[in-house]
Amino acid sequence: MKKNPKPTLIIIGGGEDKKTDKKILKKIIALSGEENAKIGVITTATDKPMEVGLEYENIFYDLGAKKVSTIPIVDRKHSNIRSPLDDLLNYDCLFFTGGDQLKISSIIGGTYFHNVIYEFYSQGKVLAGTSAGASMMSHIMIVEGYDEEAPMKVTINLAPGMGLIKNVIIDQHFNQRGRIGRLLAGVAQNPQILGIGIDEDTAIIVEDNRSFFVLGKGVATIIDGRGINYTNISEQFPNEPLALTNVVMHILPENFGYDLCHKKPIIKE
Repeated sequence: MKKNPKPTLIIIGGGEDKKTDKKILKKIIALSGEENAKIGVITTATDKPMEVGLEYENIFYDLGAKKVSTIPIVDRKHSNIRSPLDDLLNYDCLFFTGGDQLKISSIIGGTYFHNVIYEFYSQGKVLAGTSAGASMMSHIMIVEGYDEEAPMKVTINLAPGMGLIKNVIIDQHFNQRGRIGRLLAGVAQNPQILGIGIDEDTAIIVEDNRSFFVLGKGVATIIDGRGINYTNISEQFPNEPLALTNVVMHILPENFGYDLCHKKPIIKE
């Protein structure tokens, strides 16, 4: 086990490398206890839970994990069966796969499993998620939206997430799918909340909801809307372009980070 464990989120923008250096997946193993790592793969988001679960089982075993199990929580009934869910507290990492983030929040949100996830995290363990498993981690999550579009009201649909990382909105596959417009729209509607767009094969490693650093081949894009001094978000028609002024943006590659408490980037020295 880690010394002085801190609750850790590994939030992956999707498309993580599974065949060559596997840098992000190796980091999951390293932070979960290395050769003693016990990992539960949560496949709620995908339509192919056993197939996707087996893929990650094989990868994590190849990377040296001690135990890897697929946990196919497919409906709210399974999310409220206490006995098998309590056993998850014996794991070191819960890894949420990609798919549809609304399935995660609608199947798990408010259930006994949701409480188990909070307890797991409070014990200083690792929660990881890729793609849909990344989006669901915030209090407000992006359910769907138009890619490669100018920001406007109809660019984005929001819903409650799982509330694991505070005061942010996460978007994934970010630069690869041209999602800057929809994240800007999300921040315009919630300017007190930080927008974080994460590229494919890229992750942010969040410790204790205080700060994170970037790992992987792409970048994390930070949108800070607290200083917005003009927006027409409450006045425009749904399909009209959004006006925003004085938005702050940071582009952070690997080894750069961000202080979530003081809202400022951490520069690589």
